[in-house]
Amino acid sequence: MTHEINAILAIALRDFTKLLRDRPRLVISFIFPILFIGALGGSLQAGFGEAVGYNMITFIFTGVLAQNLFQSTASGVISLIEDRENDFSQEIFVSPISRYSIIFGKILGETLVSLVLGVGIIAFGFIIGIPITASLLITMIPAGIIACLFGGAFGVIVLANLGSQRTANQVFPLIMFPQFILAGVFSPIKELPMFLDVLSRISPMRYAVDLMRGVYYAGAPEYDLVVLSPVLYNLAVIAVMFIVFLFIGTTIFVRNERNR
Repeated sequence: MTHEINAILAIALRDFTKLLRDRPRLVISFIFPILFIGALGGSLQAGFGEAVGYNMITFIFTGVLAQNLFQSTASGVISLIEDRENDFSQEIFVSPISRYSIIFGKILGETLVSLVLGVGIIAFGFIIGIPITASLLITMIPAGIIACLFGGAFGVIVLANLGSQRTANQVFPLIMFPQFILAGVFSPIKELPMFLDVLSRISPMRYAVDLMRGVYYAGAPEYDLVVLSPVLYNLAVIAVMFIVFLFIGTTIFVRNERNR
């Protein structure tokens, strides 16, 4: 058990260290959230802010924060495919540790990476005047960690069904980008046509985004305008999906690796 725990921590530390050394990734990871929150949020607030009844910059800030935590962890876990195809795979995949430990270590490491990016987004929120109190920040931290872990489990189920990095680069954007709309990251989705509503309800990112907004807007007058479901409902759905994604994805991943 100690050996496996050390392996998990070593894999997690490796991913976190890679982030600190990869300055271009840090810069790029901050640019897109800033553009979405500042430029898109500002333009939508100027055009529709009074009509919708709440601040669109704050609305997009909460959506982008959850989306980045979810997506960053998911894409980080999928990078195991890259590890499999380069020299690092010779060290990790033939080492005497469980494949389950590899998965858990990757999720933990990418969660730490995503939380660093989340801190940057929150700092930008302070700069542009997003109202975040100390007590609110404390409640947002657990929601952020849940979004990261949920994204990691989603990454596992996607990873398990991809055979190469080239396939991952083609398929992952097709899986992730539609969820930006279906999850309501940038725009309200309370009123959707039936077929879009069905797609939205099976979109995992929806529940991470709505959880973050449920925590942020708790007790606020605009709560009913921006939050789709109660926090406990979102937590229940996330818990079920997390278990299913992690169990099935890890099982398929381990089976595929043993067959190599």
